[in-house]
Formats: sequence, C-alpha cells, structure tokens
Amino acid sequence: MTARPENGTFYDGTAALNIYIERWLKAPAQDEQGNQTPRGKGTPQGGVISPLLANLFLHYALDKWMARHYPDIPFERYADDAILHCRTQEQAARLREAIIVRLAECGLELNLQKTKIVYCKDDDRRGNHEHEKFTFLGYEFRPRRAKNYRGKYFVSFLPAVSDKAVKKIRQEVKGWKLHLRSDKTITDLARMFNPIIRGWVRYYGHYYRSMLHPVFRPLDRILVRWACRKYKKLRGHQRRAAHWLRRISVREPKLWAHWEIGVRVAVP
Repeated sequence: MTARPENGTFYDGTAALNIYIERWLKAPAQDEQGNQTPRGKGTPQGGVISPLLANLFLHYALDKWMARHYPDIPFERYADDAILHCRTQEQAARLREAIIVRLAECGLELNLQKTKIVYCKDDDRRGNHEHEKFTFLGYEFRPRRAKNYRGKYFVSFLPAVSDKAVKKIRQEVKGWKLHLRSDKTITDLARMFNPIIRGWVRYYGHYYRSMLHPVFRPLDRILVRWACRKYKKLRGHQRRAAHWLRRISVREPKLWAHWEIGVRVAVP
C-alpha cells in the first residue's frame, strides 16, 4: 500500500509500519531511575503498545486460524488472553497442542504456566479436576451459589469480581486519603469520587453484584475516620460516627454510588 503526502513523494505505508513495529519490539526497557535494559524478544510488560500489537498479530495468527480449522469451538480473546470452550477434556488437550504448533509457526510461544484446562463445575457437572476456576478481564469464573426464578438455590459456574481486581480497587481508594480531606463536605467528596466508583460498579457489578459489598466497606470505614476528623462532636467516637454515617446512607442512598447497590455502613 502506498500513500502520497503533500510534498509529492511516495512511500510504502506497510513498510513504514513494519519499521515502527520492529522498533517497538527492539526498544530497551527503562526503569524509573532511567536505567535501560536491552530486550531480545516480545513487547514490554504493561506497555501501552503491547495490547495493540497482540490484537493485530493474533487476529491472523489465532482468530482466523480458529475460524478455518475449528469453526465449531466458540472462543473469546482480549489482547493475548483467550478462552476457548471445549466439550471434553480430550478435545481441550488436542486443541492446546494444535495451538502450540500454530503459534510456533508464527514465531510465538504459548505460556504453558498460564494456559490451563479448566473444568466448569456446577450442579450438572459434579466431577473434580485440578483446575476449577480461572480469571479473565478482572472477573473470576468459578462455581457459585445461585437462585433460579422459582427461588430454588443451585450451584452454577459464574463470574464475579476477582481478588486481584478487589485488591487494586482498595489500593486506589486508600490512595485517595479521604480521611485527610476535612475541608470538604461529604457531598463534595461524593461528587469528586462517584464517577470512579460508578465505573467500578457498572463494570464489576454486571455479574454477581453482591460480591462488591465487601469491596466497598473499607471505603465507609475511611469515611467514618473522615467524620471523626471533621466534626468535633464525633472526634474520638468512631461508633457514634458510624451511626451518623449509616443514618445518612439510609436517608440518602443515592449520595454515594456504592450505597445505590445496597451497601450500608457497618456499625462496630
């Protein structure tokens, strides 16, 4: 493919893209101190270009290949993470070996430590397997208790927010240092941070929303500390501050985004 810029010269767009990709792959890694480490292969871990290059390459190396050779096996892929739905363990093992060969033909290597055959255990599949859960896009898929439309409980293989995502959310909330913002009102704080909380709720609360309740309880404990610092009558009285905050959560459940999904302030 060629293109003609304004100065009238021609250049090969595909060749230029290949040059940029080669530079990305060969560029040394640099740490926070400015030290550079040469890299022999692959894109940098966490690099912003890594998902884009993975999508471009695997679209042909895996997606198109799967559609041609295994059209009856559905799959999902995001960057270099993929889930393939097989009917039996034997079929999954054969497909894994075929993918290893296919990726080797394309100059890629499958990470066998991260590639697992998972048994989707539920009330209809009650066997046992070495791996019975997996994580994908911030969700952990595993057997969970569920209730059908008749009110009867059963075990289903369902997604919910993963432990890694929970840890990341809590670390970010801790970094807000809400308990030190005594110059703000509780409404100001809600207006500042609700967009972030609402984003978490909408994404991770799409499935098994009740698992988000323990995720946001530490946030309420931080708000209790904030109240103790802001109001003299609550200073040194965390239980009284918790009662005060709980009354607000009941009276104004839409003030904070996590209160909207039913989270209520726990009183020690």
